[in-house]
Amino acid sequence: MARIAGVDIPREKRTVIALTYIYGIGPTAARQILAAANVPGDTRSRDLTEDEVNRLREVIDRRYKVEGDL
Repeated sequence: MARIAGVDIPREKRTVIALTYIYGIGPTAARQILAAANVPGDTRSRDLTEDEVNRLREVIDRRYKVEGDL
């Protein structure tokens, strides 16, 4: 299970849906994050590579206020 912004995202969900489990990220923001990180949204969270997870973390950390920052 990938941990992004302090949240374990669900393994069985598509990445675009799994990102919405992070407080402060809705469907539109999730699509924008995936586009900025160059990660396909239809990929299951369990199939993400470590590099893709790191790119998602970087985009979220730099551009979005989530979880405890809100």
